[in-house]
This record gives sequence, structure tokens and C-alpha cells, in this order.
Amino acid sequence: MTSDDVVSALRDGLGELGWEVESGKRVSQKIHRPVLFGDHGSVRVKQEIDGWHPELRIVMEIESGRGWMGNAVYRDLVRASLVADAEFLVLGVRQFYEYGKKDASRNDFEATRDLLDSIYASGRLGLPFRGILVLGW
Repeated sequence: MTSDDVVSALRDGLGELGWEVESGKRVSQKIHRPVLFGDHGSVRVKQEIDGWHPELRIVMEIESGRGWMGNAVYRDLVRASLVADAEFLVLGVRQFYEYGKKDASRNDFEATRDLLDSIYASGRLGLPFRGILVLGW
């Protein structure tokens, strides 16, 4: 499944639970959250995310093929950390992905989990979330 397939599969169920979920590639179908405010409280910088729960303040990002090897996990961590009012993060990645070469495969879920465990265990890099859920498919 691509990341779009996963978001599509989750959309209706999450919508019933109060989530805003990306519904397509057009600007009007994207979910945007403010990061930085400018004059008179206007949004100066915003992030495009896959999903947002306004009451629980949860950001959702779903990655597929470029999740680990394409560094999308790192990008998502930084960008989601900047979203105003975000308290939790749901980060979805593949459990298994083959990277072009016959023997080049990786468990993106394990790699992402190990990265987050290392960040929290080391104490050297602080993330602003009260919790992070890594979702593997």
C-alpha cells in the first residue's frame, strides 16, 4: 500500500472519531496547521500534514516507500514538532520495504521505533510531544 492508500483506508473511521484527514492532492483537500504567526495573528508559516485531531491535538503523518531510506521520518519529526498546539504524533511507516536492489530491504517500523527509543533514552534531543504512536503496516 502507498501512503495515500493507507490514508484513504483510515479516513472514514478517523473522521467518525473527530479527525480531519487529507482527502486528496488538491490544496483544498490538504490539512494545513499553523507553525509561525505573523502580523495581527495571521499564519505566516504552515505545515501540510496527513491528519489532525483538533480536540486531542494529534498530528498524523503516514509514509511509505521513502519513509526510512528517504529520510521522511526525520522530516516528519521536525515538521510535526513545529505544529502549533500539537501534543501527540502518530507516525505510520511500512513494516517491510524493498529498496530497488534485490537484497536491499528494511523494516521501517523497527528502524523508526529504534530511532525514537534512542532520542528519548539519550535525553540529548527533546521532542515536544506527550506521546508518539508508531503505526506499522
